[in-house]
Amino acid sequence: MPITGKPWYRILYIQVLIGVAFGIGIGAFFPEFGKSLKPLGDAFVKLVKMMIAPIIFCTVVHGIASMGDMKKLGRVGFKTLLYFEVVSTLALLIGLVVVNVLKPGEGFNIDISTLDPSLADGYAQKAKGHNMVDFFLNIIPNTIFSPFFNGDLLQILFISILMAFAITLMGEKAKPILDVIDTGSKVFFNLMNIVVKFAPFGAFGAMGFTIANYGLGALGKLLELMIGFYITSALFIFMVLGGISWCAGFSIFRYLSFIKEELLLVLGTSSSETALPGMMEKSIKLGCSKSTVGLVIPSGYSFNLDGTNIYLCMAAVFLAQATNTPLDLGQQITLLLVAMISSKGSSGVTGAGFITLAATLATVPSIPIESLSLLIGIDRFMSECRAITNLIGNGVATVVISRWEGEVTKEQLNGCFEK
Repeated sequence: MPITGKPWYRILYIQVLIGVAFGIGIGAFFPEFGKSLKPLGDAFVKLVKMMIAPIIFCTVVHGIASMGDMKKLGRVGFKTLLYFEVVSTLALLIGLVVVNVLKPGEGFNIDISTLDPSLADGYAQKAKGHNMVDFFLNIIPNTIFSPFFNGDLLQILFISILMAFAITLMGEKAKPILDVIDTGSKVFFNLMNIVVKFAPFGAFGAMGFTIANYGLGALGKLLELMIGFYITSALFIFMVLGGISWCAGFSIFRYLSFIKEELLLVLGTSSSETALPGMMEKSIKLGCSKSTVGLVIPSGYSFNLDGTNIYLCMAAVFLAQATNTPLDLGQQITLLLVAMISSKGSSGVTGAGFITLAATLATVPSIPIESLSLLIGIDRFMSECRAITNLIGNGVATVVISRWEGEVTKEQLNGCFEK
């Protein structure tokens, strides 16, 4: 019997683990049935995404408008972007170093003529329109209501900040509006708590479909790249993020234990967005202000994709190694600089990992775009690690920036972790 007083089988993260285990078993031994489970995973992801827009809107608007200090907003925004850029660059550098040390692609000797170019063509076409100008223009929605229908996180954040400014300018007259928004936030979080109880079924369906559709055999010779990517991500989490956490006065291990339900959600669904509302709620419970949480976490989904950055560098150099394409130091640095930009626009894009990778490869034409097809079979397994690393990176960033702002003390954090 756990300390919480609940029987072990009623604890959410254990239920999710059971769902994942059953999903793997069904997918491996009953693949046809496993493929039919896809709607379970899709339905749960849609349920969660349905809640993201109103939760972000209410949290950001109430947090900023009730803060009444626009200087603080600018200061937090600057610190957030600076932090994101430094840590994201570290992730890219680590990925580049590790793939050059391990050399997982050497010895593959892939003959490009044997690859089916049509498998990669779709991603390459999407990558052509994947540039920073379009990315920034896309932040501005067509209408004030369209972000709530298409679910674009940055558009929602943009509208929320504008709305918060407008309410702030109303002065005391805005108090009734803020009360309504605060009440709405509590309603949506309660609704999210109801939705999340279906997480074990979502994880079961998503994992069952993944294993049935791709099979454990899809790993094949690419297992070395996968293992290298997982090890690199772990090193980044425990050494880089762990070091940052230690400097901020808390343990990365205790923090990971605190967000274990969200981590398992991402593991089961391969989508970091399913854990976004939960991460916001838990960050607020730790003592981070609503305004900081509302700014850092949603914007981190586009500007602080640590796992995606590691993947981009490792995958690009791996493909060069596998196709015997020599890359000098200058070309690798060019890859790194382009990846710093291309990764910023991947939030909310279907097949984002491949699209950003295709956009990055375009800077080094000597790496054949057809080689992308080598990674299609394992991308689903890689996406889980990308999503988990992105999630942890954004969570740590929120706590660290809150510590810099003096919103929460080291003692308060450790007290929350002990509950």
